[in-house]
Amino acid sequence: MRNTLIATITIFSLAACAEGPENMTSFDMAEADVAEAEAEPSALASPSNRVAEGETNTTEIPVSQPQIAYSYDYGFRLPSSEIPKAQQAHIALCNEMPDNGCRVLNMSNSGGEGDYATGRLHLEVAAPKARAFGERLAEAVDESGGSQVAASITGEDLSKKIVDTEARLRSRVLLSERLTELLRARKGTVAELVEAERAVTEVNEEIDQARSWLKEMRGRVAYSTVLVNYRSGAPGSGGFTRPIREAFGDIASTLGYSVGAVISFVAILLPWILLLALAIYLRRRFKGADRTFWGRKIESTVPAED
Repeated sequence: MRNTLIATITIFSLAACAEGPENMTSFDMAEADVAEAEAEPSALASPSNRVAEGETNTTEIPVSQPQIAYSYDYGFRLPSSEIPKAQQAHIALCNEMPDNGCRVLNMSNSGGEGDYATGRLHLEVAAPKARAFGERLAEAVDESGGSQVAASITGEDLSKKIVDTEARLRSRVLLSERLTELLRARKGTVAELVEAERAVTEVNEEIDQARSWLKEMRGRVAYSTVLVNYRSGAPGSGGFTRPIREAFGDIASTLGYSVGAVISFVAILLPWILLLALAIYLRRRFKGADRTFWGRKIESTVPAED
């Protein structure tokens, strides 16, 4: 990107030289402004560098609050039949929060047959209210006869990424403005103008990308991720009597599978049985009287004369 800008500045410099020494002086000032624009964000981002060079820093460096994106993960155990009800209760708590303080992103559950089932709920909650919202989730599960079995909180400090992206965004915006001013003030060939337009387009693409990153990171800071996992008893639990209960409970399904297998077998063989019956009928219908079913000729026996 730096090489492109240098090439653009060189093109306009040649055009200025062709126009006269007065324009050359004004363009030198524009070139210095562009170089200063690229150096300005780094100086703002690290004021300690200026102090290290011998300048006296009389102003205090503003201290910004840390930008931390939190993620909460909760696990609850409750009867399999209560998992859908607990999910709906948690969604209702989310919808009750004012000012769009909670958003439902995803909900799923599986199982429901037997004693084992699982569920999952993905929410985004306003960061200042996320921890209190987790306590309300646990209270709702307690009312359904369940209990909380897991909880974790993780955080990612995005302060440096946000500051760096903001500094880069400021430098790109200022550079775009200066390049646009150069395009408006100078004239050149078609090739020169195309090259300059290409440089401005690349800078604007970087600006859009930086703004997108900032929006995504600020959204993660403003809204915390809340993952809620539901499960009933473990699949292998139940003691000595559990396999016996499951065996009796599976009698109906086993019988159904057997009947289904027989029906499938008959459905596969039925067309061939019909074709075979048709072939037998046609053979018997049109075979000669002196021929057997398989086509062999029947030898006639003449009684011997006395």
